[in-house]
Amino acid sequence: MFKRRKQRTWLQTFAEFIYPKSGWKRAFEYVKHRIKRLPDTPHKIALGIAFGTFVTFTPFFGLHFFMAAGLAYVFRGNVLAALLGTFVGNPLTFPFIAATSYRLGLWILGYGREEKVWAKVKNGVGETWSTIWANTKSLFGYEPSPWEGVLAFFNDVFLPYLVGGIAPGIVCAVAMYFASKPMIGAYQKRRKGVVMAKFQELRAKRQQNAE
Repeated sequence: MFKRRKQRTWLQTFAEFIYPKSGWKRAFEYVKHRIKRLPDTPHKIALGIAFGTFVTFTPFFGLHFFMAAGLAYVFRGNVLAALLGTFVGNPLTFPFIAATSYRLGLWILGYGREEKVWAKVKNGVGETWSTIWANTKSLFGYEPSPWEGVLAFFNDVFLPYLVGGIAPGIVCAVAMYFASKPMIGAYQKRRKGVVMAKFQELRAKRQQNAE
């Protein structure tokens, strides 16, 4: 009943992930709308957004949702807000996030400089997941894949990215918390006023009809 009449190909799915059919502006508006309507306190919602923002600066690609939800749950933030907060990391922003985190990590660890940051991170992540998947299938009789590439990725990319992403991740998370909390509070207060005004109007009409 709710299935698509014409199923999308994997290429169409990937293309819409890179650039949504409705456009990124509408996608951002949708996330903003959902966040403002979450039924929780401004503090908990803003805390969830902060955790979602922070995890996007980590190299745990494919696990950001789970990390954001886990942190929000442990620290009593809004879990759904945390999931929506990971939207900060998207195909438009990841190249900049990766460049900042990775280069900062290289500098902190004294590894030198790297020019082709995004290509190296992207290829390393792809190779790592391919190796993990191949070795998972090897449990069922398929050919295993060597782990040397994964170990090289961990030392050359993952570790610098992880170290370098902590500081900018915290800065952006704190900024998102203090920017979103008053906005959410103001929206909830205004919405509550609108609901109360409608309630008063309905009650006045009922009294008028009763008379």
